[in-house]
Amino acid sequence: MFQNLSNRLESVFSKLRGKGKLKEADILEALREVRRALLEADVHFGVTREFINRVKAAATGEEVLGKLNTGQQVIGIVHREMVQLMGETHEDLKLRTSPVSTIMLVGLQGSGKTSFAAKLAGQLRKRKHRPVLVGADIYRPAAMDQLEVLGKQIDIPVYLDRDERDVSKIAKGGRAMARERLSDVVIVDTAGRLHVDDELMAELERVNETMKPDEILLVVDAMTGQEAVKVAEEFQRRLPLTGILLSKLDGDARGGAALSVRSVTGLPIKYVGIGETVKDIEIFHPDRMAGRILGMGDVLTLVEKVQQEQDLVEAQKLEKKIRKQGLTLEDMLSQIEKLQKMGPLNKIMGMLPGANKLMADGFEPDEKELVRVRAIIQSMTPKERRRPEIINGSRRRRIAKGSGTTVQEINRLMKQYGEMKKMMKTMARFKKKGRVPDMFRDGAK
Repeated sequence: MFQNLSNRLESVFSKLRGKGKLKEADILEALREVRRALLEADVHFGVTREFINRVKAAATGEEVLGKLNTGQQVIGIVHREMVQLMGETHEDLKLRTSPVSTIMLVGLQGSGKTSFAAKLAGQLRKRKHRPVLVGADIYRPAAMDQLEVLGKQIDIPVYLDRDERDVSKIAKGGRAMARERLSDVVIVDTAGRLHVDDELMAELERVNETMKPDEILLVVDAMTGQEAVKVAEEFQRRLPLTGILLSKLDGDARGGAALSVRSVTGLPIKYVGIGETVKDIEIFHPDRMAGRILGMGDVLTLVEKVQQEQDLVEAQKLEKKIRKQGLTLEDMLSQIEKLQKMGPLNKIMGMLPGANKLMADGFEPDEKELVRVRAIIQSMTPKERRRPEIINGSRRRRIAKGSGTTVQEINRLMKQYGEMKKMMKTMARFKKKGRVPDMFRDGAK
């Protein structure tokens, strides 16, 4: 996400880092480049102007100018202002404790409301809520079917009434079902249009009046740039919106919507959609997002993803097992499968500091290599995975045939495995002597 914007800003700041003590002229020239980069990313021109003015005031003040020995301090100012632009801190959903909270999703057709309804339901269930999805889009033929399929995928109940044409009645029926099932959150997926019109807004106003939802969240397509700001303003004029959901942030998004919509509307961005599957959703943290845009990475979100896929107790058991018995190919397979569950490698890479520059220079994580390694290990017998030393020439030929690879690729994997096993043994020896911190114990504090 934001790849082009990140690359442009990295280019600007790399010039500053090489200048030593900065003069006002250096900063002004850099800010002209930053302004150009933001406009190319489709950030609203008014937001861009205000942002640049704030950075300029902070970076050229008498108490700062003359003390700047590197461009790093300018980057710090840009980061701080970018965080402020996007909302400073994450604002969570405001849900009542009883009996049933209602979340109403609104937006244009094609913005991703139906998918986001399911993603949000899955997220809430992780937080121990019991959500119900309500299909209230009576105009798009496939909307109810899509919601039903998504609900089955994540095992969340879906309320549909295909014969009813009054959207308010459908929404009320969904809330009644939620009460019967002792559910505590209702998520209403409403209809959209290709553009904002009176008929659409009047219908949404009636649903709002009937349901009095705790949250009315506008789903905005991140790829629409400045147009997203216009859409948000139109919806805000007619409905008491409480927040923004940004969809399709994993696509060819230039970043304009994320950097503009909060500043113009004052509404917090609460969640972002980062992929096609139901689990591709992230909490929006302004400081972390600014870090990604400026190439600083987002280690906290990466740690959270690891924790979701790797249970702490399980990780401690694995670490003890490897120390005592050594690394096996079964252990490697297990970790590869967990890594793949976290999402595409380029997304994971994008959370590491400096990774944007690496990828801009042409480095691309090889997703296919993981698939090959997984296929090779899965083509082995359980005994071969636990005791790789028994894999002789004939076994290698059989494994290569079964995995659709070559004997040379099997040999390369066995060499990598041997090197990894040696490294693990070395780390275990150091740890025994007290020279290596217990990463699991430290992380649990």
